[in-house]
Amino acid sequence: MQGFDFIAAGRGVAYLFPGQGSQAVGMGQALAARYPVAAATFAEADDLLGFKLSDLCFNGPEATLTDTVNAQPALLATSVALLRVLEQSLDVLPSAAAFGAGPVYVAGHSMGEYSALVAAGAVSFADGLRLVRERGRLMKAAGEQAPGRMAAILGLDEAQVAEICAQAATADGSLVQVANDNCPGQVVISGNQAGMEAAMTALGSAGARKVVPLAVSIAAHSPLMQPAAEALAATIDATPIAAPRVPVVGNTTAEPLTTAAAIRAELVAQLTGSVRWTASMQRAVAGGAQTVIEIGPGEVLTGLMKRIDRNVNRLSVSDPAGVDACAAWWQSQGF
Repeated sequence: MQGFDFIAAGRGVAYLFPGQGSQAVGMGQALAARYPVAAATFAEADDLLGFKLSDLCFNGPEATLTDTVNAQPALLATSVALLRVLEQSLDVLPSAAAFGAGPVYVAGHSMGEYSALVAAGAVSFADGLRLVRERGRLMKAAGEQAPGRMAAILGLDEAQVAEICAQAATADGSLVQVANDNCPGQVVISGNQAGMEAAMTALGSAGARKVVPLAVSIAAHSPLMQPAAEALAATIDATPIAAPRVPVVGNTTAEPLTTAAAIRAELVAQLTGSVRWTASMQRAVAGGAQTVIEIGPGEVLTGLMKRIDRNVNRLSVSDPAGVDACAAWWQSQGF
């Protein structure tokens, strides 16, 4: 995509892409109605997948859109449509050479990492869609084979939660671990019934402000996803992956992924490993990111960044108004 040649010379901007849970009926509809490039992106997704993903995004029903096998490609298609529209809007600004150098990162939360890889030119849009469709199918199958639970833990730090989960997992047949370290004071855990019950009880006793079970039956980012990780690895190995044009901060390492080999390893590892989002954002900020722009439905990631580092400027692009506001911000910076 052209836009990242432009952004690569920007002043510490990082692009963030949301993951599953941010989907909502109606996403992308106003965008496709206003911008031909967005309509073409959804049409491309429809053709590639062999069904009307666009209609599902625009009109639902919600239960079908929320199904993990549909939610993942729907989010990727919507995020890429928004990215392409934003790139077009930035093309009217002066050339990148006038801006001065600045570090740039892209990152995506869980499934959003695939959107980030498309944005960085490491994976094509078509291959990204196929990968997340298969990822969703395999995750759903793994959840049916070995049902699990997830819960949000509020008010304790990641180290405390991880230690308590490790203790709870010592019992026979118990599996539980940190799934997402989203921001200070917000950690998600994942595991099987026995492990989750033990950990949730212990975390409540340890002073968690809230222990909130999530309405899912899949233990994402836990060992219960190992069958999905093993099956997905073969698909990832068969998919063309290039070195990214800009560094992608990996979920499990919280370090920039700069080679195709590192990307392949990350995509397999993140199915069973923890999403280290707090550390990922801290790494981007330490590397020079002064502004983050969330590209996709909702404003979850900008909300998390507010908790991670209030000094970072935050913008979101989820609809035509967001595109206009972001382009205006770039112009206001003298770019």
